[in-house]
Formats: sequence, C-alpha cells, structure tokens
Amino acid sequence: MHADPESPCCREETQLLPDEWLKVKTVPTNGNLSPGVYYPTGSKRSRSHRHGVTRRTRRRAILKNGECNILKSRISQRRLRFLQDMFTTLVDAQWRWTLLVFTLSFILSWLGFALIWWLIAFTHGDLEPDHLPPLQDSANWKPCVFNINDFTSCFLFSIETQHTIGYGARTTTEECPEAIFIMCLQSIVGVMIQAFMVGIVFAKMTRPKHRTQTLLFSKYAVVCQRDGELSLMFRVGDLRKSHIIGASVRAQLIRSRTTKEGEVLSHYQTELELNADGCDSNLFFIWPITMVHRINRDSPFYGVSAADVLQERFEIVVILEGTIESTGQTTQARSSYTTSEIMWGHRFVPLVTYNRERQGYQVDYSKFDETTQVDTPLCSAKELDEFYGSQADRRSIGFQSPVPGDFIYRTSLNSGGVPASPILNIADRLVADAIRRASLTNRPSTVKYPPDYFNGPEDQSSSSSEEEIDKKKKKGNKKNGDKLV
Repeated sequence: MHADPESPCCREETQLLPDEWLKVKTVPTNGNLSPGVYYPTGSKRSRSHRHGVTRRTRRRAILKNGECNILKSRISQRRLRFLQDMFTTLVDAQWRWTLLVFTLSFILSWLGFALIWWLIAFTHGDLEPDHLPPLQDSANWKPCVFNINDFTSCFLFSIETQHTIGYGARTTTEECPEAIFIMCLQSIVGVMIQAFMVGIVFAKMTRPKHRTQTLLFSKYAVVCQRDGELSLMFRVGDLRKSHIIGASVRAQLIRSRTTKEGEVLSHYQTELELNADGCDSNLFFIWPITMVHRINRDSPFYGVSAADVLQERFEIVVILEGTIESTGQTTQARSSYTTSEIMWGHRFVPLVTYNRERQGYQVDYSKFDETTQVDTPLCSAKELDEFYGSQADRRSIGFQSPVPGDFIYRTSLNSGGVPASPILNIADRLVADAIRRASLTNRPSTVKYPPDYFNGPEDQSSSSSEEEIDKKKKKGNKKNGDKLV
C-alpha cells in the first residue's frame, strides 16, 4: 500500500526506483490510483530493492502537524538573547523547565531572605546563648525578631513573611530598622514572583497553539477542472462549535528559482491566490471549506503538467489565521503539501448534508480526506489554453480527447471497485505519458489536435447553415435548367 506521508519514515526519506522507471514509489491497488507517480503494472517492488535503490530525502519546511522543520545553529550570544526575553523563553519552554524555574524561584527566594534574617539576628546578638528566646525575659533582651533560635527558624520566618502566613510565633520588633525594611522588601518581592510565575503558567495554558489541534487540513491536495479551468484545491475544517472569527487562508509555494543573473534561490517563496465559493480568502468558517487556486496565467503552475508534478520538487505551505471566539486571541494553523501529496485528477467528496430529523446541517468528518477520481487532462493549463484558443465558454466542450492518454478516467479512490472506463491500465498510461514528456528532446509548446475536432455551438450552426444554402443553390440551378429546357 501507499505509505502514509505523516509517518516518520516517509517524512524523512523515501525510496526511489532507477531512472528508467521515473523514480517512482507508489503502488496502484485494485485499479485505484494513489497520489504521486505510479508503478507500471508489470513491475515488482522487490526488484528495485535487489538492484540497490537510490535514496533521496523528502524535504519539508512545514510538517503536517504544523511544526516548522527548521534547525537553527551558530547563533552568537544565544543564551544572553534568550535570557533578555525571559518571559517568552519560559512560555515557549517545555513544561518541565517551566515548573523547575517556578519551584526554584520560590525556594531560592526563601533561602536568600532566610540568610538575610540570620545575618540581622547574628549582628544584633540575638543568637548568643544568653539572648536566646528562653532567656530573653530574664536578661531583659529585646531581639529584632521574636523566637529566632537558629537558621531553621530564620527560614521558617522567611516563608511566613513572604506568603503572609502569620502564625504569630515570630514577629518583628521596632528594635531593628533594617529588619522592618527587609520585611517590606520581602513582601514586595514575594508578590512579584507570584505574579510573574502565575502569568507564565496562565500564558502557557491559554496559548492559541492548542487551538490549532482542532483545525484540520486535508491530507492531500487535488488538481481537477472547475468551470473549465485547472484548479489546485485543498480542504480546511474546524471541529469546535466556537468559530474562528475573521478566518483567512493563504498559501505559499516554496521551490528553487534561478534569476536572470544565474543566482540560485533555493527557497524562493511565491504567494498563491486563493478563493472559496466565489469569495476571497476571508472565510465565513462554519463548516469545512474547499480552498481553490485557479491555475491561470498568473499562477506559477501555469506551465506544469501532471508529469511535471511527479518530477519536480516543491512544497505548498498553507496557513489558516483568525481570532478565537472564546478568548479573543489570534491563532495560526499551518500545514504543507509536497509533490507526492498532490493528487492529479481527483475531487473532494461532499460532506455537508441536511439532517431532516435534527433540522440542521450535518458534517461527516469521516469524508474529510475522501476524494473521487474525475476526468482531468494531463497537460498543463498553458497547453490547455493554447488549445482552447479564444473560446470563452469551456464548459460547452466535450471531455473526449483525440490524443490517447491526454485524459484519464478514474473512479473513487476509496471504492475499491473496477474503473467504469474501458481504459484499465491507467498506471501504464500515466507512466508512458510521463516517459514521453520527460524523454523527448523538445516537448511541443502546444497540443496538436485534428482540425475542426472541437467545434463550438456557433461553428456547428454556421456549418449547418452553409450546407442549407448550398442545397438551396442546387435546387435553384435545377429549376432554372428546367425552365431553359
């Protein structure tokens, strides 16, 4: 079966076949197609392993769970920079480090002020044998703090002062002004430590990062025709009843690019224009929505065909942003799609239906990632536009191509049945088309079709009218000939 892209083995690296097999790793099962490039029908996986398969790392900047796959190194003064922003550092740190700092901050403050109280009692002479609490009344001695015997009693008095416990056994006197000052200072420091640590714990627990666990992206992106145009689509959804206010989705394409000067930009980012149901990227996010990127002249995929998708290396990063309705905080969810996660010739299955019994719209999230295979041209949008020419309404044109293998006929990915089309060797056709496009020296920029194959309604009507005129002329000539005779 096709390996799950979310598994650690697929996330790190993928097996590739030799060059004569187009470096493919996916297997069609029961006549259904998996995303990516496909094995020929007669191939065997064990054969590739026996001949020593090459390996190539599957690079991904954003993991499927939204985490950034970025490793930062050789940062000058790294510790100092992070310590200067202590609050953010502790919020971003793992819970064990936050709790460790939380505990140490209190223990160290208790010990530090206990040492100060011990020094005050020691310098005042309260720890001398004749001035200990049992002998203070007989010696007529007034200490700085009552009932201080040793460092342990100073530590207990430090805890009672900082947290205003007030057991009543140990109290400061007006004998030592420094003791009064330290008591006020410790009370202020204790409140500051509590406020700081409670703020960190609260910020960690209410981080909008956890809200992204209920925001879903489809496992695969699909390419199919919508309103006569090739379109790249993916699906987003929200599991909670509390909505995301002002939700917006954007997508960026990350791939290498070479400038006119020969500079290679290995991670060049291009913004992809998205829309959903006739609206822009700002969503009324009450149920799962399919985001659509139309592959037109302004799209970076305008010259990319199905075979090119299987051979190129790029990544599409999708980002969902919005405000959490319950907390008012801004959240951001991320995911990405690599070339092996783009399913050419598929369309998402509808999952929103109306439940008459409960009188409400029901969303079946079991169909969130389910797709169905549809008739889709394998050529690029540029080649398709060059073929269509100036025809405006593409929906009036039939989906039957004169070029073998230019269109593929598919059934549901999850049905497991036999394809409805008589074309059974779909995998062979797709690989053959990819080999043809990759091996030819110069691939033609236009698709050559027989003349007058796709005639629109206007052409058909005009041709029929011309035939009628010819018939009328012939009838008129015959009548004139009869009259002359």
